[in-house]
Amino acid sequence: MQAFSLYEGSYSVDSSKKFIPFDPSKDDPKDRKGSLFIHIHPFLIQTSKGLILLDTGLGYKDEAGNLILHDNIKKAGFDPRDIRFVLMSHLHQDHASGMVYENQGKLQLAFPEATYYVSRGEWEAGYSGKSSSYKTEVFDVLQRSGNLELVEGDGRINDAISYEHSGGHTEFHQVFHIQENGQYYFFGGDELPEPEQLLRKFAAKYDFDGKKAMRLRENYGNRAAAEGWICMFYHSTKAPFGKVSIVDDSFRVEGIK
Repeated sequence: MQAFSLYEGSYSVDSSKKFIPFDPSKDDPKDRKGSLFIHIHPFLIQTSKGLILLDTGLGYKDEAGNLILHDNIKKAGFDPRDIRFVLMSHLHQDHASGMVYENQGKLQLAFPEATYYVSRGEWEAGYSGKSSSYKTEVFDVLQRSGNLELVEGDGRINDAISYEHSGGHTEFHQVFHIQENGQYYFFGGDELPEPEQLLRKFAAKYDFDGKKAMRLRENYGNRAAAEGWICMFYHSTKAPFGKVSIVDDSFRVEGIK
């Protein structure tokens, strides 16, 4: 089993919820007052059951008009058409816009051979119109495709993949566990998006239930340390993969390649 970060870049986002490319080497954060600065790391895992994609990023294209996510999968040595499982933690635009892409003026599935696994509650919340964080034109394409699998609660997709309803960042957020041949990868989506969130205890206002998300992070940290998980951090500024340990009653995260 191998895992790869499909790094899509660094961005600033303000109250408009637009993601603007941000290059720390030349752009000044002071010019973007009121903005958050985030990195985007979809992940690819190769298993004996097939290729797994965990969240799909912003769906941006390069200057040649190619989907950056497709390019990054090719750089990792794989064909985007060989993706078999697209696992969605939730459907906010920075995680879900790459589920589809525009080709010759028409939106189509980015991974037509894959099954997309989405929480039923999250799907319904995305269509509710209550939040501008969702792009329903993306969902429309997936809904018509026949590639959508709606899941609920906790469950298992196959021998290697299981999911848990977590409900901290969004009400129907889910996390994923991938285990094979003694290796254990954990994807916490936006409930464990950065290693720093294990190192300091806080309830975030951007979470649906900040206190629950805080408790979940502590739970994940304890389980990761006890069971040897490799954690995948979607918004990490440095190491997207890390192993957790507990030293003097505090979490420590060691970045790994």
